[in-house]
Amino acid sequence: MSWDPLRDLRVWQERLEQLTDHRPDSWTPPIDVYETDDRYVVAAEVPGLSREHVDLALEDSRLTIRGQRIDRRAAAGDIRFHQIERGHGSFARTFEFGSKIDIESVSADLTNGVLTITLPKASRAPARKIEVR
Repeated sequence: MSWDPLRDLRVWQERLEQLTDHRPDSWTPPIDVYETDDRYVVAAEVPGLSREHVDLALEDSRLTIRGQRIDRRAAAGDIRFHQIERGHGSFARTFEFGSKIDIESVSADLTNGVLTITLPKASRAPARKIEVR
């Protein structure tokens, strides 16, 4: 992936905001993004979310992950919470990749609270010689 200084600044800004603004009514799952020769992989920690609470969208080379963790306080009834550290509410994260993605081969798996999205890179068209007439 090519170096993009603005993307790096946005990542640092998000990290700093997360460190200084811990509110249980908002959250962003920790996410790892890595690349191999033939694919990109996005792994997000989303404990407590089911498949129905996660929405993935892919447009060109841009992946958007949206989700929502339900506020347990509303459904708790007569339970009184003494401490709440696990955030809830909705989140959205968008990632743009440097290579074209083979949209038909993208897969997503949610196992043990980890959402793993595999985005195979589209194969490049082979070089061809063009004859001048």
